[in-house]
Formats: sequence, C-alpha cells, structure tokens
Amino acid sequence: MKLLNKLLIIFFAFLLNSNFAMSAEKWDMALAYGAGNFHSANATEFAKNVTEKSGGKLTIVAHPGGSLYKGGEIFRAVRTGQAQIGERFMSALGKEDPLLEVDSQPFLATSYDDAMKLYQASKQEIVKGLDAKGLIFLYAVPWPAQGLYSKKEINSIADLKGLKFRAYNSATIRIAELTGMAPTKIEAAEISQAFSTGAVESMITSPTTGKNSKIWENGVGYFYDIAAWFPKNMVIVNKDAWNKLDSGTQKLIMSEAAVAEKKGWELSKKGNVADKKALADAGMKVGKVNSALEKHFQKVGATMADEWKAKAGSRGASVLAAYK
Repeated sequence: MKLLNKLLIIFFAFLLNSNFAMSAEKWDMALAYGAGNFHSANATEFAKNVTEKSGGKLTIVAHPGGSLYKGGEIFRAVRTGQAQIGERFMSALGKEDPLLEVDSQPFLATSYDDAMKLYQASKQEIVKGLDAKGLIFLYAVPWPAQGLYSKKEINSIADLKGLKFRAYNSATIRIAELTGMAPTKIEAAEISQAFSTGAVESMITSPTTGKNSKIWENGVGYFYDIAAWFPKNMVIVNKDAWNKLDSGTQKLIMSEAAVAEKKGWELSKKGNVADKKALADAGMKVGKVNSALEKHFQKVGATMADEWKAKAGSRGASVLAAYK
C-alpha cells in the first residue's frame, strides 16, 4: 500500500510538472542594435523583468546586435512567427504603413515634448495598423534628435550637392533627393564600414549612433545639430504567440512595457546631451548650421510633409490634426 501511494505521488508530480512545462512559453527577442546601445539594454531589461515576474510562464531571451535577425529582417520575422518578439526602427517600415513614418517627417517635431505629442496623436492608428498585420504593439522609444554628420564642412546649399549620403528609410532618401545629395541605403550596423571605404561621407542620424560607431575614427569631423526629427524604435509581438498566453501574463507584459517605455524616453533624453558631448570630446566639431541652410532644410521638410500627407491619406490627416 505504501509503495502504491509513493507511485501515485510520483505520477501526479510528473503530471503536474508536465502540464506546467506545456504551459510555459519561450520567446526569442530579435534586437538589431548592439548590447551596449540604450535601446537594446532597455529591451533586455524588459525581457528580464517579464521573465522573472511571470512565475515561469514566459521566458524572453534577448538577442542583441542582429545576432538572431538583422534589422531589415526583424519585422518580417516577427510577423511570420520566426521570432515571437522583436524591436524595429519604425520609419524604415513606410512601405508597410505610411503612419510608421510620421515621426521621421523633418521638422514636424523638434523637441521631446513635441515628439511625445506626436506619438500620442499617432499611436492609436499605428496600433490598429499593426494589429491588422497580426502584430501586437508593446512600446516605442525615440532616438535622440537627428543631426547631420559630414566628413567635410558644410556652409552652403552648394556643399550638399553630390555628397554621398547614408540613407536608412524613404524619408532620408527623399531628403537626399531634395538637397542634391546622393543616397545609399545602409543599416546602422554597416555605418563604420561604409564611411571607412568611402561609400558614404555624410548622414543624418542621432548623436548616439555616431558615438556608438565611433564615427570620428572614419574621418567624420562634423556634427550639425539640426534636430530634424525624433524617430522611434518599437517593440512588437507576433499575435499568435501573444494569444497563447493567459490574460495575467499579457497584463504583466503590458505593465512592464509601460515601464520600459518611460525609462527609454528618459535614457534618450540623457543621451541627447551626453552623446553630443562625447562627439565633441572625441574631437568632432559640434554646432548648428547657418540660417541659410536652416531655411533650406525647413523648406525641404515642408515639401516632404505635403508628400507624406498625400500618401498617408485620411489617417495621416487625422493624426496631424490631433497633433496640432
């Protein structure tokens, strides 16, 4: 009888553990940027917090530096379920949905307060668009204000003509076209190689990206703080993977996503100051463009805003109306 009781205890323990193992989920999180980048560090902390607080129901494993999928592959990988969760630079996905490009319209939002207002005005439409593609939106964090990097000094519109320019989305390609620069599409991980080989000699990106890639080591001596826009990275989840979770775990994820978003915005603000100082400390000339160039860029921005409104249709118009 004692032997039978022991066998029953072992059987039910095994059954309980088996059911728990079957209910536990593991997600692979695809991150494009290196582990030291503040976006990746923030996302990794989010993954750790969800894993620890889920009570074993969900484990999220972060894969920074494009080690799981490169930046340009992450959206598709999450959408198709090859990765359950991932982070992607939003405005690189304009062909998927023009609304994802709203934060990269030049000079539409040139401060963190305006960037937050634009985010709040556009979030609902962005979430709806992603939901229709089988994706759950978790959170979004901006990069510091985008500035103009160059190997040579830029003092006039003429200095922009023919400049080999690193583009990373349709907005930066269009800026190049409207200013006479020659665009080449290059992901962030390839920046150093592109500058060192002479494939490009200028770009518009954040001081963080320039600092992380040690851009000064590749002959880039100038950073013009034009505060063109505050583009965001977003973290998304495959809807099928999401639906496998119980409601309590889903609520936990959304709660931790809100924490990560708030922290990410603060990290971005700190980087906007500290990373420009790092560029200057490395010997780069950090400053503003002259008034003629500033007016030129604003004119380009107005042209692009009109083009974007035509492309984004009524959804875009409602977002801009809510923003203004």
